[in-house]
Amino acid sequence: MRKLFILISWAVLVSCGKPSSLSPFTSDGCSLFPDRSLISEIDWCSCCFEHDVAYWRGGTEKQREAADQELKRCVEAKTGDVALATLMYQGVRAGGSPYFINWYRWGYGWGIERQYQALTPQENATADLLFAEYQASPAAVCALGDGQSGGSAASAPGRVFHGNFTQSLLD
Repeated sequence: MRKLFILISWAVLVSCGKPSSLSPFTSDGCSLFPDRSLISEIDWCSCCFEHDVAYWRGGTEKQREAADQELKRCVEAKTGDVALATLMYQGVRAGGSPYFINWYRWGYGWGIERQYQALTPQENATADLLFAEYQASPAAVCALGDGQSGGSAASAPGRVFHGNFTQSLLD
């Protein structure tokens, strides 16, 4: 009971403070799920990395749904395993709510008070800048076969998402 009181008190104090700013981008790959197959060469970590970019940035509920659908599509394309892709989709839908106090929630780059909220043009520019800084010296999240760390470096100028993420999330 004491731990619950402390957790609630902490959440109230944090939410009463000034609006938070966006933290530098971080990724842990597939968070609470394996980054790749334990029994074969199949690897879906890059799908999780791209999903982390969307979750770090946050945004609207519609953008979260699009990010989760893109994760499912990407995992299915990389693995050919509909059941695996569906399981991962259901996991992020169940556990990725911005209302949870965890490191992998929607909008984890912001404080917990952010929840679902469209980014302003200034916030989008800040997110673009912070992600560009990450790309300039990325930590190896996913050990990709091409020698690059997580994510592609071929993003369009002013965009932090790659591939289908740009189209589906910024519309």
